[in-house]
Order: sequence, then structure tokens, then C-alpha cells
Amino acid sequence: MQNNTTELPVIIIGAGPVGLAAAAHLHARGLRPLVLEAGASVAAAIRGWGNTRLFSPWRYNIDEAARRLLEADGWQEPDLEALPTGHELVDDYLTPLAAALKDVIRTGSRVVAVSREDIDKTRSANRDSTPLLVRVALADGSYDDVHARSVIDASGTWSRPNPLGRSGLPAPGETRAAASGLITQSLPAVTGAERERFAGRHVLVVGAGHSAANTLLDLAELAEEVPETRISWAVRSADVSSAYGGESDDELAARGALGSRLRALVESGVIDVHTSFVISGFEFSGDRLRVLTTEAKDLTVDVLVPATGFRPDLSILSELRLELDPAVEAPRQLGPLIDPEFHSCGSVEPHGEQVLSHPEPGFYIVGMKSYGRAPTFLMATGYEQVRSIAAALAGDRAAADAVHLDLPETGVCSTDLGGSCDAPAEPQLVSVGRSTQASSTCC
Repeated sequence: MQNNTTELPVIIIGAGPVGLAAAAHLHARGLRPLVLEAGASVAAAIRGWGNTRLFSPWRYNIDEAARRLLEADGWQEPDLEALPTGHELVDDYLTPLAAALKDVIRTGSRVVAVSREDIDKTRSANRDSTPLLVRVALADGSYDDVHARSVIDASGTWSRPNPLGRSGLPAPGETRAAASGLITQSLPAVTGAERERFAGRHVLVVGAGHSAANTLLDLAELAEEVPETRISWAVRSADVSSAYGGESDDELAARGALGSRLRALVESGVIDVHTSFVISGFEFSGDRLRVLTTEAKDLTVDVLVPATGFRPDLSILSELRLELDPAVEAPRQLGPLIDPEFHSCGSVEPHGEQVLSHPEPGFYIVGMKSYGRAPTFLMATGYEQVRSIAAALAGDRAAADAVHLDLPETGVCSTDLGGSCDAPAEPQLVSVGRSTQASSTCC
């Protein structure tokens, strides 16, 4: 393999909003992207929570380079003030964007490792001029090694939810309970395809972020139709007031209304709240689940919905030289800017290629995965990340360093949505924060 990497593609891992935005920016810069998506279609992770409606309108969910590419292909933008569901985000934006990008996306291609051609992480000689190697597991069980000049990991965190147990560890019995179906995935389709799983049952929702709020509201809607449905909500904190967010002070009206509706349901007794709830284990009680706690606040329920956030899977990157923040597992320079103990998303400065760089030349983690364990990622932040990286790869240092975001004020920034953008601000898909201009230290 020759060491001239300039003719090789820039490989993007993940075909979610941020991954496809990266491809659009690279395309606009005259570079060659190649998007590798593990799912059978683009944005497969978003389909996992597609029934959920975003509380940020379309105007905050469309990347500008993607918009230009789409409009050149005859696309008509949706109502910018409307609130899309995850499915609408895929159908009305990401699927047309993938079509406009044409043949740069390979689905059914799960990346299992990233390294350098013929050298491991211990070798330094000629490292910056040696192509990156991306190993892909194909649907037929075979593997394919693909070479790249640069790699942008936008694979998100949806596939790796945080455990329910204390100390960051799975509780005894958690794995078995999940395998039995008594513990669901985050953001199940409570009022849709999975309705019968919840109707007339005692459901426990664990967590205090966006996923928990949406699931609780869906369960309350279901309980109006099926009054036997019982809803419990458990959080580790001493109260749930932070989950209500900015309410009337939130510039995103839908998010403010979500907090107000949740508070009303709690105060009316529709939702039974359990605070200081630390899970120590799970036991089976017939076909029900007994949830054990450290303070003898045990509950026996029919089904448990976890909404405790996500964490990054770094196993595919073990042969790369990464520099990660020891607390949140984000790029080291980014970690202190997003640590949820000190920052909300409204106080995180915009950041670009320099902040996201690693000792491994040409490798970047972006989107939800770039925030590691921090739960405050914004989709618009991911768009600015990849715009800056594409500029840097094209040699436009000035554009790479000129980073900024223009986002509405909010009283709450917590979001626990994971995705290949890593989304449902969750995912990745909640656009909140403040208008701000980065300083020179934030690229």
C-alpha cells in the first residue's frame, strides 16, 4: 500500500444526522467521503426512537451544507417551525440527503476496528503518512479492510445504554432481566407498536432526562385509555424538579410545555414518584420484576423502561492513539467544557477541529459520541463540529477555526438521547443553548 493518502476517501462511521452532514461538508469541499453504516438503512439508530417527537423545530435540525445539497436536488424544506418525530427526521430529511449524496453510503457495514495500515499503536515512524485502516464486518459474515486518509467517527452511543445499577455497573440480575424482556430499550413505542406491552401494566421508568419525560407522557396518555395502567417514576436524586426544566422560561415552547405537563401529572398523582432510588439488584417474582434498592424502597413491577443515558463504545478504537478526558471520556480538550457537574449545554462554547483532535493524525470523534458520558449534546453542535473538520481537511485553517453557534435560550439543557449522531440529543437531536462566539482557545 502506498503511503500517499491524499487520494483516499475520508471515512465516516455512522449515517445519522451528523455523519451525513459530515459527508455533505466534505462533498462541498471537493473531498471524497465514504459513509459506513452498520444498519440496513441510513439513520437506523433513530428508527429505534422514531416515535418520539423532538422539541426543537426543523430550523435547528437541518445542516446548512446538507440543505444546499438537497435544494440542488429539488428538495422542498419542511415547515421550519414544525416539530418532527424521529421517523419524520429520517423520512423527510435524512433519506433524501442520502439520495443526494448518491453512492457514498454503504449500509450493512459494521465497523469493528480502526487502525493504521500494517502498524499498531506502538509504532511512531511514518505514522502521519500511513493510511488509516478501517475493518468492516459485512452482512455475510466476512470482513473488508478499507483504507482512508482520515476517519470521522459519528457512530453515536445508542447501542450502549448506561447500566441501571449503582457505581456505574450493571446491577445483579440486570442482564437476565433485560434478556427476558422485563427491561425494555429506551424510548419504546408506548402508544404505538409496543402498546400491548404496557397497557394495564405497572410500568417503572428510571431516569430524569428527555427520554424519561417523553416515556412518562406517553404512559400517561395510555393510562387515559386504559385506566389500569400504573406509572411509577424513579430517580436517584432527592427530588425531580430539575427534570421539569425551564417550563415557561424556555424559548423552545415544546420543551417548556413538556416540563409543565410532567409536573402536572406528578402533582395530580397520575405518576407516582420515587426519589433517592438507587437500584442494587433485580429478582424475578413470577412473571414480574422485583427491583431492589439500597434503602429498602423495593418495587415489584411488570416492566421497567431504562432512561439513564448512554456511554461511548471505544472498543473499536483500541489501536489508535486517543487522548480522552478521564471523567467523561470525551476528547481531552473538550471534556472540561462539557462536564455536566460544571456545565449545562447553554454554557458549552462552540468547538471545532482543534478541540476534537487526537494524537492520532486525521482521526476525529464527533456528534453524540464526542461528548462521551456527558448527556448535553446538541445536534447543531455536531453540525458545527463536522463543518470545522471538513474545512481543516481541505486546508482552510481560517474557516476551521472560526466556529460559532446561534441557539435559543433555555432553562434546561439535559438530554439523554443517544444515536448515530448521535441524536435523539439526544439526542443528539435537541437544539438548545445560547448565542455565543467561540474564543481563540475554542477554535
